[in-house]
Amino acid sequence: QVQLAESGGGSVQAGGSLRLSCAASGYTVRRYCMGWFRQAPGKEREGVAFIDGAGTTGYAVFAKGRFTISQDSAKNTLYLEMNSLKPEDTAMYYCAADRWRYGCSSASWAGDMDYWGRGTLVTIPS
Repeated sequence: QVQLAESGGGSVQAGGSLRLSCAASGYTVRRYCMGWFRQAPGKEREGVAFIDGAGTTGYAVFAKGRFTISQDSAKNTLYLEMNSLKPEDTAMYYCAADRWRYGCSSASWAGDMDYWGRGTLVTIPS
């Protein structure tokens, strides 16, 4: 049974940093497409950052230059390093993984992923 468990959320001041973690069990990172999504109150879920089986990364426009997605095979964990946080980054952040796609596609960005975590809340007060 695949489980993805996010952690690392919290409340930090604007301009601060957080590192989100997604510990995987029953699933091997660095094999298929994995990504981070977020959903702010009253808004639709959106893709934040992705990493494919080759380690190639992709970022949403709002995340470029501020967020970094990475993986640690030894810990079987996906990370999202977030810097220069803004109030508009306030959202529930979710980790997601594909069970067979090596590369990440537009479908991945649209949320067509097979496994999801329960999320971790990030709050940046204005």
